[in-house]
Amino acid sequence: YTEAWDTDKKSIHVMPDTPTILLAKANAANVSNKLYTQAWEEAKKKGYDMRADAIPIRSAKASRDIASDYKYKETHEKEKGHYIGCPSAKEDPKLALAARAMQLQNDRLYKKAYHDSKAQVHIPVDAMSLQAAKECQGLVSDVDYRQYLHQWTCLPDQNDVIHARKAYDLQSDNVYKADLEWLRGVGWLTEGSVDVVKAKKAQEILNDRLYRTRPDELKFTSITDAPDVVQAKINALQLSDV
Repeated sequence: YTEAWDTDKKSIHVMPDTPTILLAKANAANVSNKLYTQAWEEAKKKGYDMRADAIPIRSAKASRDIASDYKYKETHEKEKGHYIGCPSAKEDPKLALAARAMQLQNDRLYKKAYHDSKAQVHIPVDAMSLQAAKECQGLVSDVDYRQYLHQWTCLPDQNDVIHARKAYDLQSDNVYKADLEWLRGVGWLTEGSVDVVKAKKAQEILNDRLYRTRPDELKFTSITDAPDVVQAKINALQLSDV
């Protein structure tokens, strides 16, 4: 009764083109030491470049010359202090003073052309911004700064990718709020701020005492010969029964 079920359990049917299988194959190719060293093994089979002007040969010759020159002058370097009466040339006051004067002279001559020409600027208006843009582009250029060894493949819903995104968001939020955290707790007087001035202006606009003046508070006298007063007297005379 269970024989067919047991036989079916032992047979595994996995499609060869599922995303998991393809990802596993790509990861196996990335971490394969054989594929990583395949180009190096093929280069070793072709032999070595032993020409006289090859870079390793020239480097070895230069190292040999440097070492030979050092061994040749080793005794002389040890005997330098005995000639001037000091353990070394750096402790001799006269040599130290001469070295200091030479350094100052070199700095003055080195910066002389700069100080002479720093006040004479003959460049277009957009040259400074263009130069700054080029330098910024060179600093942020991934082509010159980074060299990728492998092209890794990962799914967007992996745990490490999700964790990295959350870490980036937290770091970005900390950098964004750095100025606010620095300003938090710093003392500040509100006198003269925008909100205080706006509140004062609004109070002056809404002040009923300044906006309106009662008639009994005004100091005025009626003009007797005004046109309306004269017309009122004429009408009173015309309507008078007397």
